[in-house]
Amino acid sequence: MIVFASAITDQEQFRRYAEPGIGRAAEADTIVIAHPAQGSIFSSYNAILDRVAAMEGVEALVLLHQDAEIVDPGFCGKLRAALTDAEVGVVGCVGAVGVRSIAWWEGSVTWASFIHRYTELGGGDVPSVTWNEATRPPYAQLGEVDSVDGFVLGLAPWTIQTIRFDETLGQALHGYDFDFCMQVRMAGRKVLTADFKVIHNHSLELAGDLENWAAAHVALAEKWAGRMPGVGDAGGTWKQRARRAEAEAAVTRGVAISTMMKTEAGAARGADELQIVTDSVSWRLTAPLRRFARIQRSLTSRRDTAAPEQ
Repeated sequence: MIVFASAITDQEQFRRYAEPGIGRAAEADTIVIAHPAQGSIFSSYNAILDRVAAMEGVEALVLLHQDAEIVDPGFCGKLRAALTDAEVGVVGCVGAVGVRSIAWWEGSVTWASFIHRYTELGGGDVPSVTWNEATRPPYAQLGEVDSVDGFVLGLAPWTIQTIRFDETLGQALHGYDFDFCMQVRMAGRKVLTADFKVIHNHSLELAGDLENWAAAHVALAEKWAGRMPGVGDAGGTWKQRARRAEAEAAVTRGVAISTMMKTEAGAARGADELQIVTDSVSWRLTAPLRRFARIQRSLTSRRDTAAPEQ
């Protein structure tokens, strides 16, 4: 039996995304836990783990964000296959090696079989590097990684019984997946990627509360530096690294300001061009035609709405 669970802060998102995805992947004996989120994601996930740990016959637990939609009907089979190795503790669909911090994407991403779907700017999809097998880059491969993205996590029975999310790390939604993977690896188990196909319905703004993200970054670097190889490491002395971090932060802020200025300039240019068009003689002369066209569309729409069904 495989259990699927979400910590829910938005019921509508769960009903729109996670619930139908679970239904697509579910088996006859699947159990679904829709857990109302309480406190941090750390504490909510621990409450789910405690509940599932008391169940009999659990093969795996899938922790799924409420905005993540499974589109892979073979999900359960792929998860079981990944867990045939008794040394595997966590399975995800996005993973990287050479990870030194919660910014796992700064390592080498070896697998990412998901689509990032957003609603801003009219909406769109950003397929990840291994979503389409036909265009998979040569370096991409399934296997053991340092950390996986936590929007979908498959946990082995050993993990359910043994590992818990570190609630001392605060209330923010940052770093819980990295820390969990570090705990699993510290205990001698593996973190693995699998070819799950999932759509993550998420804003283009990946981290809105940057102050909390930075705090989580620091806290986890301090927790794991010296305990896990590579974590928190970088070239140079601590003073050189601090100065480099300040410089990189300044550059990032500069790029952000530049982007904002370009966006505002583009909007102003568009407004100027629209003003030129609407001030033109041809625009004023054709105004009656546009009004007539709008009236026609409105009448047609009302007629179609009022027409009785056949």
